[in-house]
Amino acid sequence: MSAVTDAVRIAAPGNPLVQSVRDSLIVAKRNLIRMARIPEVIIFGLVQPIMFVVLFSYVFGGSMNIGGTTSPQVYREFLMAGIFAQTVTFATAGAGAGIAEDMHKGLIDRFRSLPMARGAVLTGRTLADLVQTALTLLVLAVVALLVGWRTHTGAGEVLAAFGLLLLSGYAFTWIGAVIGLSVRTPEAATSGGLVWLFPVTFVSNAFVDTDQMTPWLRHIAEWNPFSATVQACRELFGNPGVSTSDAWPMQHPVWASLIWSVLIILFLRTLAVHKYRSAAS
Repeated sequence: MSAVTDAVRIAAPGNPLVQSVRDSLIVAKRNLIRMARIPEVIIFGLVQPIMFVVLFSYVFGGSMNIGGTTSPQVYREFLMAGIFAQTVTFATAGAGAGIAEDMHKGLIDRFRSLPMARGAVLTGRTLADLVQTALTLLVLAVVALLVGWRTHTGAGEVLAAFGLLLLSGYAFTWIGAVIGLSVRTPEAATSGGLVWLFPVTFVSNAFVDTDQMTPWLRHIAEWNPFSATVQACRELFGNPGVSTSDAWPMQHPVWASLIWSVLIILFLRTLAVHKYRSAAS
């Protein structure tokens, strides 16, 4: 923490944008060092998605009808885009709890005394969470390959899919930031983060084909921002489950995922910074 304080204090005033980027990177470094000193956070963050891969692959594989077949191998390839998207989205709960903890311990008040950009505390935190999410995705991809998941496109498409996942995860992390700034304790932030995560991830195309849902629920699932990312990843991976729906997000999932992510970041980052300033004033 002293390194963060010293680095920010000696920073000379200059271009506000440059200062904001510099301060955000300093705070991100502080959070990454803190994560490295608490490896349990990273380990437990890896266990849950691995459990989802194994359980869904072997428990539901063979019972789900995907594209007219119940082949376990087809379902595994259908499933993995949903698991990847769920993993980056669930990182939101940790981000909210971390910000709430900093607020609860008075660390935010200490940052207030430093000559730093106001939004840097939140941006730095979310960037650090993004690095942890990228590590989790890497490990999860290895596990997926071990259980039989395969891609059927080029390296460029696969990398683009993971890029979309990280962008979507970063966007949803700002929801966690808003929740963390809106509650009084880290426990409340964790609970509040999970309340909305389950309906968003399960009322989607992540684990089942939306064609099997009732019409009203299918429409909700198809316009779910989470579903757009899942569908985009399936197309980029070349995995089964490409939707035949007429809904625009399902017909243009890559663009839909990009648009949703950018809109969420712009709106919720603005709201989070406003709440941060109000809480810290």
